[in-house]
This record gives sequence, structure tokens and C-alpha cells, in this order.
Amino acid sequence: MFRTLAKATAVIAVVCTVAGAGLVLHEEYGANDSDAKDTTASARASFTGTKKIRVGGHSVNVSCSGHSDADRPLVLLMPGGGEGLANMAPLQKSLSESDRVCSYDRLGEGGSDKPAPDTLQTANDAGVLLTKLLDRLAGDRTVVLAGHSLGGYLAARYTPDHTDRVKGLVLLDATVPHLTRDMNRTIPADVTGPAAQVRDGAIAANEGQNPERFVIADGPVHSAGDIPVEILKHESQYAEVPDYGPALEKMWAKGQQEWRQLSTDAGLTTAKGSGHYIHTDRPDLALKAVQNVTARAAEAH
Repeated sequence: MFRTLAKATAVIAVVCTVAGAGLVLHEEYGANDSDAKDTTASARASFTGTKKIRVGGHSVNVSCSGHSDADRPLVLLMPGGGEGLANMAPLQKSLSESDRVCSYDRLGEGGSDKPAPDTLQTANDAGVLLTKLLDRLAGDRTVVLAGHSLGGYLAARYTPDHTDRVKGLVLLDATVPHLTRDMNRTIPADVTGPAAQVRDGAIAANEGQNPERFVIADGPVHSAGDIPVEILKHESQYAEVPDYGPALEKMWAKGQQEWRQLSTDAGLTTAKGSGHYIHTDRPDLALKAVQNVTARAAEAH
């Protein structure tokens, strides 16, 4: 979710905060009509490269590449917290050989605007911005969302209410649906050391102490029907947390199982040899998952 500053506590990458790395920005796109919804083909952003787009009154840093038949979905990559879109650039490059692929920095990340001071963001806020962005990037084309960590959490929360557009979903070690509850159940409040850092970092991040000022709320998983969903979980992430590593792994695995409630066509796979950053540790598995879901979504459409 959010990266740590110290390599020694890299295991806490799932829950802690740092500022995301920015990208070199290029021209502003559509500055005068950012809020106008136009789903005609001519209104789609067909650029290749990285641009700042005015969306919902905000400047959003977007990268797009690749071309494909209009009948195939647009793939939108959603990075984890504390990550700019550059983090998923290698996956985007591979996917763009066969499909149209975009990624973006959420507010507070990379080259996008920061959220308003003293204002917390919710899943609904992120969803409103995502809808406006997809209006610009996809038009009337269907979409496959592929999200890592916090990006996966947001994709999973967004999809059930937008199945008219989102026809496939890939979750790469997505933040679990009840992280605050599960952290409190797994690690006692009186613990010290690395385990306490994991618990306290998770809870602080969930309350909005992160670059996006995003509140990561616990909540039930809602169904998106029968769209194809592939869920990949890490093999080992908490080995360096004394005493509580096995319990944390069990907690995370249970949370990944919860995400299977998203669809009657959802599968869960452990990415052997990977930590939290599955698309970095096992790019072959991440690529295959997105390609499979995209192909199935295209066939269904």
C-alpha cells in the first residue's frame, strides 16, 4: 500500500507512508473542457506518452500507450499507495504490445495535484475522479482495471457499481477489505518493535496519514456479478516480523479470499517467489493475469 523509508522495515511496505516519486510532466491536455462528459470516439484521449489532463477541476498525470481494436477493453493500471505511475511502467510496456493501456497518478501521488489541505479523501471521492478520467480515456469502450495494493483496493471497491463499463478486474496483492479490524485482531495493542510498527503504520495510513490523505475504510465486499476477476497474492511478505509473521500472513491470505466474493468467476493464485510487489517480483504472472482477463472480457463483450 504505502512504502516505508527504511530498508530494514521494508516488510511494512503494505501499510506505511512516503511521498510518491514524480514524473517529468509534458503538455496539459483538455484544460478547457475537463468536466464535460463526451463518450464519442473523437473525444477519447488517444495520445501516447505522459500528459497532465484536467479532470474534475484537478490536474491528473496520465500515461497511455499501445493501440488495439476498438472492440477490446482499455486496460487501466492503478498503482499502490506511495507509488507514482512509473512503478507499473514495465507492466504497461508489456501489455501495450497487444492492447491500449493507461495508468495515472491519483491525487497526492506522482505528478498529479495534491488533495485539498485538511481534506480527507474517501473511496467515493476516488471513484468520482476515476469515472471522469475513464470518460476521457475510454469513451464508450469497456475497461479492465488492474490494481496493486491500494490501487487494487480502489479498483475492487469501484467495480461493483460500474459493471456497465468495467468488464474485468485484476488484483495484485490488493489491500484487504478489513485491514484495520484485522490488524487489531492480529497484533495486540501492547506489542513493541517491528510488529507494533506494522500495526501502527497500517492504522495511521488507514485514517488518512498518507500522501493521498485517503481514508482506507473497512467494509464488506460487494458483488460485481460474473465478470472475470483474477486475484494474485504474495508468497512471503512478513517473514521479518518476529513472532507475528505467520499470523500476519494468515490475516492477509484470509483477506484475499474475501475479495473472491467480487464475482462468481473469481480466481485466487499465490504468486510463487513474490513479495508484495508481484508485478516486480513476478512480472510474468502479472502480465499473464491481465492478458487473460482482458481476453475474456473482450470475448464476453
